Amino acid sequence: MDYIDLRSDTVTWPTPEMREAMATAHVGDDVYGEDPTVNELEAESAALLGKEAGLFVVSGAMGNTIAALTHCRRGEEIIVGREAHMFTFEAGNPASLGGIHSYPLDVQPDGTLDQDAIRRAIRPENDHFPRTRLICLENTQGTIGGIPITASYTAQVGEIAHQHGAKLHIDGARLFNAAAALKTSAKELVAPADSVSFCLSKGLCAPVGSVLVGTKDFIKEARRARKSLGGGMRQAGILAAAGLISIRQMTDRLATDHANARQLAEGLAAIPCIQINLDSVQTNMVFFDLHPEATLSPETLRDRLKNDYNILMSPYPGIPRKFRAVTHYWITRERVNQTLEAIRTLLS
Repeated sequence: MDYIDLRSDTVTWPTPEMREAMATAHVGDDVYGEDPTVNELEAESAALLGKEAGLFVVSGAMGNTIAALTHCRRGEEIIVGREAHMFTFEAGNPASLGGIHSYPLDVQPDGTLDQDAIRRAIRPENDHFPRTRLICLENTQGTIGGIPITASYTAQVGEIAHQHGAKLHIDGARLFNAAAALKTSAKELVAPADSVSFCLSKGLCAPVGSVLVGTKDFIKEARRARKSLGGGMRQAGILAAAGLISIRQMTDRLATDHANARQLAEGLAAIPCIQINLDSVQTNMVFFDLHPEATLSPETLRDRLKNDYNILMSPYPGIPRKFRAVTHYWITRERVNQTLEAIRTLLS
Protein backbone atom coordinates (compact mmCIF):
# COMPACT_ATOMS: atom_id res chain seq x y z
CA MET A 1 0.00 0.00 0.00
CA ASP A 2 1.67 3.18 -1.22
CA TYR A 3 -0.04 5.55 1.23
CA ILE A 4 -1.02 5.47 4.88
CA ASP A 5 -4.77 4.86 4.80
CA LEU A 6 -6.44 5.04 8.21
CA ARG A 7 -9.98 5.74 7.00
CA SER A 8 -11.13 2.17 7.60
CA ASP A 9 -9.98 -1.44 7.54
CA THR A 10 -12.15 -1.86 4.44
CA VAL A 11 -9.32 -0.27 2.43
CA THR A 12 -6.98 -3.22 2.90
CA TRP A 13 -5.39 -4.66 -0.20
CA PRO A 14 -5.14 -8.45 -0.57
CA THR A 15 -1.79 -9.88 0.40
CA PRO A 16 0.57 -11.36 -2.23
CA GLU A 17 -0.39 -14.84 -1.05
CA MET A 18 -4.07 -14.02 -1.55
CA ARG A 19 -3.40 -12.79 -5.07
CA GLU A 20 -1.59 -16.02 -5.89
CA ALA A 21 -4.39 -18.12 -4.43
CA MET A 22 -6.97 -16.19 -6.44
CA ALA A 23 -5.01 -16.72 -9.65
CA THR A 24 -4.85 -20.49 -9.16
CA ALA A 25 -8.23 -21.16 -7.48
CA HIS A 26 -10.30 -24.17 -8.48
CA VAL A 27 -13.70 -22.87 -9.57
CA GLY A 28 -17.16 -23.97 -10.64
CA ASP A 29 -20.65 -22.48 -10.83
CA ASP A 30 -21.55 -21.49 -7.27
CA VAL A 31 -25.24 -20.97 -8.09
CA TYR A 32 -25.29 -24.68 -8.91
CA GLY A 33 -23.34 -25.36 -5.70
CA GLU A 34 -20.41 -26.57 -7.79
CA ASP A 35 -17.60 -24.17 -6.87
CA PRO A 36 -15.24 -26.26 -4.70
CA THR A 37 -13.40 -23.27 -3.24
CA VAL A 38 -16.62 -21.52 -2.21
CA ASN A 39 -17.91 -24.75 -0.69
CA GLU A 40 -14.68 -25.11 1.26
CA LEU A 41 -14.87 -21.54 2.55
CA GLU A 42 -18.49 -21.94 3.62
CA ALA A 43 -17.85 -25.22 5.43
CA GLU A 44 -14.72 -24.00 7.22
CA SER A 45 -16.42 -20.75 8.25
CA ALA A 46 -19.39 -22.59 9.71
CA ALA A 47 -17.16 -25.01 11.62
CA LEU A 48 -15.00 -22.16 12.89
CA LEU A 49 -18.07 -20.54 14.48
CA GLY A 50 -19.73 -23.77 15.62
CA LYS A 51 -22.61 -23.59 13.14
CA GLU A 52 -23.95 -26.12 10.66
CA ALA A 53 -23.62 -24.29 7.36
CA GLY A 54 -22.39 -21.12 5.69
CA LEU A 55 -23.17 -18.87 2.75
CA PHE A 56 -20.63 -16.71 0.89
CA VAL A 57 -22.07 -13.26 0.17
CA VAL A 58 -20.83 -10.07 -1.45
CA SER A 59 -20.73 -7.86 1.64
CA GLY A 60 -21.56 -7.51 5.31
CA ALA A 61 -24.61 -5.43 4.47
CA MET A 62 -25.86 -8.21 2.21
CA GLY A 63 -25.26 -10.80 4.93
CA ASN A 64 -27.20 -8.79 7.51
CA THR A 65 -30.01 -8.09 5.07
CA ILE A 66 -30.31 -11.75 4.12
CA ALA A 67 -30.43 -12.69 7.82
CA ALA A 68 -33.31 -10.25 8.40
CA LEU A 69 -35.18 -11.44 5.30
CA THR A 70 -34.75 -15.08 6.32
CA HIS A 71 -35.72 -14.72 9.98
CA CYS A 72 -38.61 -12.28 9.47
CA ARG A 73 -41.70 -11.85 7.34
CA ARG A 74 -43.15 -8.56 6.15
CA GLY A 75 -44.63 -6.52 8.99
CA GLU A 76 -42.51 -8.21 11.66
CA GLU A 77 -39.90 -6.45 13.77
CA ILE A 78 -36.24 -6.54 14.69
CA ILE A 79 -34.68 -5.02 17.81
CA VAL A 80 -31.38 -3.34 16.97
CA GLY A 81 -29.00 -0.75 18.36
CA ARG A 82 -29.67 2.82 17.30
CA GLU A 83 -25.93 3.24 16.68
CA ALA A 84 -25.50 -0.18 15.07
CA HIS A 85 -24.14 -0.38 11.54
CA MET A 86 -27.13 -2.45 10.52
CA PHE A 87 -29.47 0.38 11.52
CA THR A 88 -27.44 3.47 10.58
CA PHE A 89 -25.27 2.56 7.58
CA GLU A 90 -27.09 -0.11 5.56
CA ALA A 91 -29.66 1.96 3.65
CA GLY A 92 -32.65 0.80 5.70
CA ASN A 93 -32.51 -2.54 3.90
CA PRO A 94 -34.80 -4.60 6.16
CA ALA A 95 -37.58 -2.03 5.70
CA SER A 96 -36.99 -1.15 2.06
CA LEU A 97 -36.43 -4.69 0.82
CA GLY A 98 -38.40 -6.80 3.29
CA GLY A 99 -41.07 -4.61 4.87
CA ILE A 100 -39.45 -5.38 8.23
CA HIS A 101 -39.81 -2.82 11.01
CA SER A 102 -36.85 -1.86 13.22
CA TYR A 103 -37.13 -1.04 16.92
CA PRO A 104 -33.92 0.89 17.74
CA LEU A 105 -32.45 0.98 21.25
CA ASP A 106 -29.60 3.18 22.47
CA VAL A 107 -26.21 1.50 22.51
CA GLN A 108 -24.47 1.85 25.87
CA PRO A 109 -20.84 2.99 26.21
CA ASP A 110 -19.70 -0.63 26.57
CA GLY A 111 -21.30 -1.53 23.23
CA THR A 112 -24.25 -3.43 24.69
CA LEU A 113 -28.00 -2.91 24.67
CA ASP A 114 -29.63 -2.61 28.08
CA GLN A 115 -31.30 -5.94 28.80
CA ASP A 116 -34.32 -4.41 30.49
CA ALA A 117 -34.77 -2.16 27.46
CA ILE A 118 -34.68 -5.26 25.25
CA ARG A 119 -37.35 -6.92 27.35
CA ARG A 120 -39.55 -3.83 27.21
CA ALA A 121 -39.13 -3.64 23.45
CA ILE A 122 -40.34 -7.19 22.85
CA ARG A 123 -43.95 -6.90 21.72
CA PRO A 124 -46.76 -8.75 23.46
CA GLU A 125 -49.02 -10.79 21.22
CA ASN A 126 -51.61 -8.26 20.05
CA ASP A 127 -53.19 -7.51 16.68
CA HIS A 128 -52.05 -3.90 16.97
CA PHE A 129 -48.32 -4.68 17.20
CA PRO A 130 -45.71 -6.10 14.86
CA ARG A 131 -44.29 -9.39 16.08
CA THR A 132 -40.76 -9.32 17.49
CA ARG A 133 -38.85 -11.90 15.49
CA LEU A 134 -35.19 -10.95 15.76
CA ILE A 135 -32.72 -9.30 18.14
CA CYS A 136 -29.53 -8.02 16.53
CA LEU A 137 -26.19 -7.38 18.23
CA GLU A 138 -22.96 -6.07 16.71
CA ASN A 139 -19.55 -7.38 17.76
CA THR A 140 -17.35 -5.45 17.77
CA GLN A 141 -19.61 -2.41 18.12
CA GLY A 142 -17.90 -0.32 15.50
CA THR A 143 -19.77 2.97 15.62
CA ILE A 144 -18.74 3.69 19.21
CA GLY A 145 -15.12 2.62 19.01
CA GLY A 146 -14.83 -1.04 18.08
CA ILE A 147 -15.86 -2.22 21.54
CA PRO A 148 -15.83 -6.02 21.96
CA ILE A 149 -18.93 -7.70 23.41
CA THR A 150 -18.41 -10.57 25.86
CA ALA A 151 -19.69 -14.11 25.51
CA SER A 152 -21.55 -13.87 28.81
CA TYR A 153 -23.53 -10.82 27.71
CA THR A 154 -24.38 -12.42 24.36
CA ALA A 155 -25.57 -15.54 26.15
CA GLN A 156 -27.89 -13.44 28.30
CA VAL A 157 -29.40 -11.72 25.28
CA GLY A 158 -29.73 -15.05 23.51
CA GLU A 159 -31.69 -16.36 26.47
CA ILE A 160 -34.01 -13.34 26.35
CA ALA A 161 -34.59 -13.84 22.63
CA HIS A 162 -35.29 -17.54 22.84
CA GLN A 163 -37.55 -17.19 25.88
CA HIS A 164 -39.75 -14.93 23.77
CA GLY A 165 -39.70 -17.01 20.61
CA ALA A 166 -37.30 -14.68 18.80
CA LYS A 167 -33.96 -15.34 17.11
CA LEU A 168 -30.56 -13.75 17.75
CA HIS A 169 -28.44 -12.45 14.88
CA ILE A 170 -24.91 -11.12 15.35
CA ASP A 171 -23.40 -8.66 12.93
CA GLY A 172 -19.87 -9.90 13.45
CA ALA A 173 -18.23 -7.75 10.80
CA ARG A 174 -15.18 -7.54 13.09
CA LEU A 175 -15.95 -10.59 15.21
CA PHE A 176 -12.37 -11.86 15.15
CA ASN A 177 -11.15 -8.51 16.48
CA ALA A 178 -13.47 -9.08 19.43
CA ALA A 179 -12.09 -12.58 19.93
CA ALA A 180 -8.52 -11.28 19.86
CA ALA A 181 -9.29 -8.48 22.31
CA LEU A 182 -11.12 -10.77 24.74
CA LYS A 183 -8.59 -13.60 24.30
CA THR A 184 -11.26 -16.14 23.50
CA SER A 185 -12.57 -17.95 20.43
CA ALA A 186 -15.01 -16.47 17.96
CA LYS A 187 -17.00 -19.69 18.36
CA GLU A 188 -17.57 -18.98 22.06
CA LEU A 189 -18.63 -15.39 21.35
CA VAL A 190 -21.45 -16.47 19.01
CA ALA A 191 -22.53 -19.74 20.64
CA PRO A 192 -26.09 -18.53 21.43
CA ALA A 193 -26.65 -16.91 18.03
CA ASP A 194 -29.03 -18.32 15.45
CA SER A 195 -27.11 -16.56 12.67
CA VAL A 196 -23.84 -14.67 12.34
CA SER A 197 -22.32 -12.64 9.54
CA PHE A 198 -18.63 -11.75 9.44
CA CYS A 199 -16.52 -9.81 6.97
CA LEU A 200 -13.52 -11.16 5.13
CA SER A 201 -12.74 -7.78 3.59
CA LYS A 202 -11.95 -5.68 6.67
CA GLY A 203 -9.18 -6.65 9.08
CA LEU A 204 -8.96 -10.10 7.47
CA CYS A 205 -7.64 -8.42 4.32
CA ALA A 206 -9.57 -10.22 1.56
CA PRO A 207 -10.59 -8.02 -1.39
CA VAL A 208 -14.32 -8.70 -1.08
CA GLY A 209 -16.89 -10.81 0.70
CA SER A 210 -18.56 -11.90 3.91
CA VAL A 211 -19.90 -15.19 5.21
CA LEU A 212 -23.29 -15.79 6.82
CA VAL A 213 -23.57 -18.89 9.03
CA GLY A 214 -26.38 -20.69 10.84
CA THR A 215 -28.33 -23.94 10.73
CA LYS A 216 -28.62 -25.92 7.51
CA ASP A 217 -32.31 -25.00 7.21
CA PHE A 218 -31.56 -21.32 7.78
CA ILE A 219 -28.82 -21.27 5.14
CA LYS A 220 -31.07 -23.10 2.67
CA GLU A 221 -33.60 -20.26 2.95
CA ALA A 222 -30.84 -17.64 3.06
CA ARG A 223 -29.57 -18.90 -0.29
CA ARG A 224 -32.95 -18.05 -1.82
CA ALA A 225 -32.79 -14.56 -0.32
CA ARG A 226 -29.27 -14.11 -1.70
CA LYS A 227 -30.54 -15.00 -5.16
CA SER A 228 -33.39 -12.50 -4.90
CA LEU A 229 -30.88 -9.76 -4.07
CA GLY A 230 -28.78 -10.58 -7.11
CA GLY A 231 -26.06 -12.11 -4.98
CA GLY A 232 -25.78 -15.45 -6.75
CA MET A 233 -22.24 -15.41 -8.13
CA ARG A 234 -20.80 -17.88 -10.61
CA GLN A 235 -17.08 -18.77 -10.51
CA ALA A 236 -16.76 -17.09 -7.11
CA GLY A 237 -13.94 -19.37 -6.01
CA ILE A 238 -11.56 -16.71 -7.29
CA LEU A 239 -12.81 -14.55 -4.40
CA ALA A 240 -13.31 -17.36 -1.90
CA ALA A 241 -9.67 -18.38 -2.26
CA ALA A 242 -8.61 -15.13 -0.60
CA GLY A 243 -11.27 -15.67 2.06
CA LEU A 244 -9.77 -19.03 2.99
CA ILE A 245 -6.46 -17.33 3.71
CA SER A 246 -8.37 -14.77 5.77
CA ILE A 247 -9.85 -17.33 8.15
CA ARG A 248 -6.80 -19.58 8.23
CA GLN A 249 -4.08 -16.98 8.74
CA MET A 250 -5.28 -13.42 9.22
CA THR A 251 -7.35 -13.97 12.36
CA ASP A 252 -4.22 -14.82 14.34
CA ARG A 253 -2.48 -11.48 13.70
CA LEU A 254 -5.24 -9.03 14.72
CA ALA A 255 -3.64 -8.39 18.11
CA THR A 256 -0.89 -6.57 16.20
CA ASP A 257 -3.45 -4.15 14.79
CA HIS A 258 -4.78 -3.59 18.30
CA ALA A 259 -1.30 -2.83 19.65
CA ASN A 260 -0.73 -0.35 16.83
CA ALA A 261 -4.07 1.31 17.55
CA ARG A 262 -3.06 1.66 21.18
CA GLN A 263 0.24 3.22 20.22
CA LEU A 264 -1.57 5.67 17.94
CA ALA A 265 -4.07 6.55 20.66
CA GLU A 266 -1.44 7.18 23.31
CA GLY A 267 0.56 9.32 20.90
CA LEU A 268 -2.50 11.37 19.98
CA ALA A 269 -3.31 11.91 23.66
CA ALA A 270 0.00 13.75 24.03
CA ILE A 271 -0.69 16.19 21.18
CA PRO A 272 -2.28 19.56 22.09
CA CYS A 273 -5.84 20.12 20.81
CA ILE A 274 -6.53 16.37 20.58
CA GLN A 275 -9.14 14.93 22.94
CA ILE A 276 -9.32 11.17 23.31
CA ASN A 277 -10.69 8.61 25.75
CA LEU A 278 -7.97 5.98 25.97
CA ASP A 279 -10.28 3.56 27.77
CA SER A 280 -12.40 3.28 24.63
CA VAL A 281 -9.49 2.03 22.51
CA GLN A 282 -9.83 -1.73 22.85
CA THR A 283 -9.43 -3.10 19.32
CA ASN A 284 -8.31 -1.51 16.05
CA MET A 285 -10.33 1.72 16.17
CA VAL A 286 -9.24 5.08 17.51
CA PHE A 287 -11.85 7.83 17.87
CA PHE A 288 -10.63 11.30 18.79
CA ASP A 289 -11.89 14.89 18.75
CA LEU A 290 -10.17 17.97 17.40
CA HIS A 291 -10.54 20.78 19.94
CA PRO A 292 -12.34 23.93 18.66
CA GLU A 293 -9.24 25.97 19.51
CA ALA A 294 -7.05 23.95 17.14
CA THR A 295 -5.22 25.99 14.50
CA LEU A 296 -6.73 23.86 11.72
CA SER A 297 -10.32 22.90 10.99
CA PRO A 298 -11.11 19.17 10.68
CA GLU A 299 -11.40 19.52 6.91
CA THR A 300 -8.10 21.37 6.64
CA LEU A 301 -6.35 18.80 8.82
CA ARG A 302 -7.70 16.05 6.58
CA ASP A 303 -6.54 17.83 3.43
CA ARG A 304 -3.08 18.69 4.79
CA LEU A 305 -2.51 15.11 5.92
CA LYS A 306 -3.39 13.88 2.44
CA ASN A 307 -1.58 16.49 0.38
CA ASP A 308 1.54 17.04 2.51
CA TYR A 309 2.08 13.59 4.05
CA ASN A 310 0.20 11.04 1.92
CA ILE A 311 -1.94 10.09 4.92
CA LEU A 312 -5.68 9.42 4.52
CA MET A 313 -7.85 10.10 7.56
CA SER A 314 -11.33 11.63 7.53
CA PRO A 315 -13.73 13.28 9.98
CA TYR A 316 -16.37 10.80 11.13
CA PRO A 317 -19.71 11.24 9.30
CA GLY A 318 -22.31 13.29 11.14
CA ILE A 319 -20.25 14.15 14.23
CA PRO A 320 -18.49 17.54 14.04
CA ARG A 321 -14.76 17.54 14.88
CA LYS A 322 -14.59 13.78 15.47
CA PHE A 323 -12.12 11.58 13.60
CA ARG A 324 -11.86 7.82 13.35
CA ALA A 325 -8.57 6.11 12.58
CA VAL A 326 -8.55 2.35 11.95
CA THR A 327 -5.44 0.17 11.98
CA HIS A 328 -5.08 -2.90 9.80
CA TYR A 329 -2.58 -5.18 8.07
CA TRP A 330 -1.01 -2.35 6.08
CA ILE A 331 -0.59 0.02 9.05
CA THR A 332 2.77 -0.85 10.59
CA ARG A 333 4.35 0.56 13.74
CA GLU A 334 6.53 2.77 11.52
CA ARG A 335 3.45 4.18 9.78
CA VAL A 336 1.82 4.92 13.12
CA ASN A 337 4.87 6.94 14.09
CA GLN A 338 4.81 8.80 10.77
CA THR A 339 1.15 9.67 11.32
CA LEU A 340 1.77 10.96 14.82
CA GLU A 341 4.66 13.11 13.67
CA ALA A 342 2.57 14.59 10.85
CA ILE A 343 -0.34 15.48 13.14
CA ARG A 344 1.98 16.86 15.78
CA THR A 345 3.65 19.08 13.18
CA LEU A 346 0.38 20.31 11.66
CA LEU A 347 -1.17 21.19 15.04
CA SER A 348 1.93 22.80 16.57
